[in-house]
Amino acid sequence: MGHCVMTSTPHRSPFRARLHGLAAALACAAFALSACSPESDDLAQRASNDGTNYVAGDGSVQEYAPGSRGEPVDFSSELFDGTDISGETFQDQVTVLNFWYAACAPCRKEAPDLQEIYEEFAPAGVEFYGVNTRDTQATAEAFERNFGITYPSMEDRTGEVLMSMTDYVHPSAVPTTLVLDTDGRVAAQIVGIVEPGTLRTLISTALEEGDAAETEAAGPQGVHG
Repeated sequence: MGHCVMTSTPHRSPFRARLHGLAAALACAAFALSACSPESDDLAQRASNDGTNYVAGDGSVQEYAPGSRGEPVDFSSELFDGTDISGETFQDQVTVLNFWYAACAPCRKEAPDLQEIYEEFAPAGVEFYGVNTRDTQATAEAFERNFGITYPSMEDRTGEVLMSMTDYVHPSAVPTTLVLDTDGRVAAQIVGIVEPGTLRTLISTALEEGDAAETEAAGPQGVHG
């Protein structure tokens, strides 16, 4: 079932190390109780109306100014093909992280758009990674074949990646899509189904920021050759 509440601040709390285990357990419990699935759509609507703790992603967008983005994201995981992922993976490129799982109706709805946008921006060096929060490898790969998804995903049934991201972003749900800048910091967050034009704009903005920073770093010599 599916909307997982992720509570965070832009910077690490000094008490996080001691509370991380408890927070992870609570987050996973909340995720299990409030996940998104076709049969939960009515529940999501009722809960959003009656003030309960069920959080329905509504496609809202949060952008973070460069000066307020905090530290680069840093976590370790493994793609379904066995490739290791770490914070260094997201350096020097714009990256899109999409949290999803196969039974999530909004995840299925947005999948073709994500693939199309990935193909559009891949020549510019933009990387996409899925973070699968519930499925076995066989289920995830069946979903990818069905929707023609060619960018990789990592398995996160333990919630480790999900919890690590609470150091950097505000509360969100599944699906959630993050855009990381070329320093690996969260530049924007979309909670709920991606609106294609919005995601294209967020990616383009991050690319432009990266180009500007590269030009500034090059200095007059880089400008004049």
